[in-house]
Amino acid sequence: MSLSQAARLKFSALAVAIATTYGVESVREEFNVTPTHAQTLNEKITHSSAFLSRINVIPVSEIKGEKVMLGTSGTVTGRTDTSNADRVARNVLGLDGQGYELFETHSDVALKYASIDAWAKFPNFPQRYSAAVQKQIALDRIMIGWNGTSAAATTDRVANPLLQDVNKGWLQIAREQAPEQVLAQGAKVAGKIQIGATGDYANLDALVHDVSLMIDEEFRDGGDLIAIVGRELLAHDKAKLYAAQGDTPTEKERIEMAQVIATYGGLPTFTCPHFPGRGVVVTSWDNLSIYFQDTSWRRHIQENPKRSQVEDYNSRNEGYVIEQLGKFAAIESANVEFV
Repeated sequence: MSLSQAARLKFSALAVAIATTYGVESVREEFNVTPTHAQTLNEKITHSSAFLSRINVIPVSEIKGEKVMLGTSGTVTGRTDTSNADRVARNVLGLDGQGYELFETHSDVALKYASIDAWAKFPNFPQRYSAAVQKQIALDRIMIGWNGTSAAATTDRVANPLLQDVNKGWLQIAREQAPEQVLAQGAKVAGKIQIGATGDYANLDALVHDVSLMIDEEFRDGGDLIAIVGRELLAHDKAKLYAAQGDTPTEKERIEMAQVIATYGGLPTFTCPHFPGRGVVVTSWDNLSIYFQDTSWRRHIQENPKRSQVEDYNSRNEGYVIEQLGKFAAIESANVEFV
């Protein structure tokens, strides 16, 4: 199969639009995306996701280095009687000695000739295509952030459908760098966190509250902590409310309006794509980061008639960071069971 005349015009328009965007003569050969254009592309990816828009997505110049965001880990205000002693400045910037590491990451897209033919009727085909790819890269970043456990030299999408082997995400970083911040089991059954009347926690509120107490004390009253809770936990809690109050019209309306899940454990509560269904994380939005090397983004678009498709190759170096480990607490979602 070959491209129809209309489809070839659309593909040519796409190639020209991308070349113009990045200030290169042609996209038919691999080219380096300039740091300025890489930042613009990254902002478009970030803005396609409400979750990514809340956290930090930061350009850096090195593959390995110290964390970029600065947070404080104590008080700075006081007074010294300088007639008797010198004023002493305190270092409270909270750098924990754990840096970051970026890994080469590929986002390669095949666009079948038949798809280009189908899209040929849309006058804004280049914009539609770019938006679709940017949205998927954003979702992939989130999936890796919550499920990534390793950075394999060659990834296996079949064995790791949640992209577990693309990079180490935030939960894996906490397991390795701050295992005391990850609750793996309750007090009643080894290797299990039980939720229910006879379990470790009577309800989700109690579990989230307990996880919040794992946050280092200096961060607990900053007013910026939030809880991220998995959809399965929320659905289970909502189902219990239906069972208990679903026959009461006013209460049922409150459940339908989701007002009953505004907070858990006293914290504003959210969920997000690809978060573990039985997971809980307590942190602040600005404590979660994705770093990318601004000089590493490369792109190449080529036709492959042997596969009847156009291939769009994207690569960059990126990684995940918890800025302050003491401000992050989580549970092992695989160990949660309802009793």
